[in-house]
Amino acid sequence: MHQVAVRDVKFGERVKVVEPCNLYGCEIADDCFVGPFTEIQTGVTVGPRTRVQSHAFICELVSIGHDCFVGHGVMFINDTFSIGGPARGRRELWRATKIGNRVSIGSNATIMPVSIADDVVIGAGSVVTKDIIEPGSYAGNPARRLKAKT
Repeated sequence: MHQVAVRDVKFGERVKVVEPCNLYGCEIADDCFVGPFTEIQTGVTVGPRTRVQSHAFICELVSIGHDCFVGHGVMFINDTFSIGGPARGRRELWRATKIGNRVSIGSNATIMPVSIADDVVIGAGSVVTKDIIEPGSYAGNPARRLKAKT
């Protein structure tokens, strides 16, 4: 039986975690919020003042900048099925994701292994399959830019 747990987490100050959730081997900076039913895995870093809403899944090899918002049910993916199927724990096949600062990710978005620039908004339900290098609003499957940051 696998139990819900918070273990080996480096917490900053004034972090609020609403349990139940699985947080292990990660780092969560000052003034963050983590909602219930989330999982944040080993090696993940979450920057200051970032909010992670309920039912989010943040897998290994993800870093999130400061002042970000991760909506309900957002899924991060690190396995691209590069060999035609799951990596089955072969970490050398996994890829990293880097989320910039002031990024908002809408509910139920899926984030593949990509890099997202600062000052980006990702619409709810979007699937981000490629790097986002310019600030602005993006949505769809695959996500595309709707408008530049004003």
